[in-house]
Amino acid sequence: MTKLTRTPDLIRQREQHTPRGLSNAHPIFIDRAQGARVWDVDGREYIDFVGGIGVLNVGHNHPRVVAAITEQLAHLSHMCFQVGYYEPYVRLAAKMNAAAPGAFAKKTAFFTSGAEATENAIKIARAYTGRPGVIAFTGSFHGRTLLGLTLTGKTKPYKQNFGPFAPEVYRAPFPYEYRGWDTERALAALDEVFETQVAANQVAAIIIEPVLGEGGFVPAPVAFIKALRDLTTRHGIVFISDEIQTGFGRTGKFFAIEHSAVIPDLICFAKSIGGGLPLSGVTGKAEIMDTPEPGGLGGTFGGNALACAAGLAVFDIFEEEDLLARSEALGGELRSAFENLAQRFPQIGDVRGIGPMIALEFVHDPQTKTPAPELVKAIITEARERGLLLFSAGLYGNVIRCLVPLVASEADIAQGLEALESAIAAVVGEAEMIK
Repeated sequence: MTKLTRTPDLIRQREQHTPRGLSNAHPIFIDRAQGARVWDVDGREYIDFVGGIGVLNVGHNHPRVVAAITEQLAHLSHMCFQVGYYEPYVRLAAKMNAAAPGAFAKKTAFFTSGAEATENAIKIARAYTGRPGVIAFTGSFHGRTLLGLTLTGKTKPYKQNFGPFAPEVYRAPFPYEYRGWDTERALAALDEVFETQVAANQVAAIIIEPVLGEGGFVPAPVAFIKALRDLTTRHGIVFISDEIQTGFGRTGKFFAIEHSAVIPDLICFAKSIGGGLPLSGVTGKAEIMDTPEPGGLGGTFGGNALACAAGLAVFDIFEEEDLLARSEALGGELRSAFENLAQRFPQIGDVRGIGPMIALEFVHDPQTKTPAPELVKAIITEARERGLLLFSAGLYGNVIRCLVPLVASEADIAQGLEALESAIAAVVGEAEMIK
């Protein structure tokens, strides 16, 4: 007897009631989730290598997060910090100040989305320096608001015809070594920006993702990060590290910038701090954070009590389950597996990333490096049929990125890697299929 499925009807409702501008990687409806596994409304199980696009480093429905939210809900769900204080906000701010690198006094303000974090970091930097200019990098992603889109260094699909965009934002090349941009060349191009587009003494901030997220999991070389720190210090420019996707253990360190030993002035964070709830913020030097006058920062739902309770639970989970050590070990396991795939499939032109924030770039020919986005799209579809959820990235859409929850079991990882390998084999037409 044929089993009735709900998905086709729900897809029809989605098409009727929600706009097409909301893109989708997987035409499925998720009903429940736990750890690194999710189940759709028709009962099919998947290994989740997407993690809510980096939101679920501690996994779906972690018991500590669920318990913290439930307990907080019984006391207070919302107040608005600008109306009346509540303890979870201040406690979580103290945790963030202690976790961020730098032996100096720090302060933290909470918001709701990653875009709000980047926008507020720019506001704070402009207030502190009295300057208008901001420099961001090609391939970057900093949000979908007006300023966030302006900062973002990727046109499709984000910018479309949504302009005009915010003024006084300038673009420099990101050091993407696989595509010919090494540290020396990227720094020379940045010098040219100062010579031709904006004087250094008019720049309030330089904002950078230590590892490009939407841009394809491209790590910035340590030498480049150090050079940026020297440059910003020399010219009185605020150095902003956007850790929205790279933070909370995703690279094996709490923040990706720690791999370079560089200490930024401000850190933007979001995604995994909330354990699945919307929460973001900016942590930085107290003297810089204190520049805006009262009323200059805030937001109705920024640092919501429920989200802050979840954030405190996330910190507890990292300590109790030693997730940074787990992240480092998982990164080594994934890199070894991905490099083995690259040896087997020449269509994998590059394996890159830091820790378990790792990706595969697909090309038609390893010599010409011609991007192969159609291969990635087909692999994602094939992998889903094998019970694995993947997500693409990169300027050309030819990168598969891995954001598997750090709490994934060995069985989860093994099953996911097996599905990935067989999906690649099916798409590239290899004769011997993986069982």
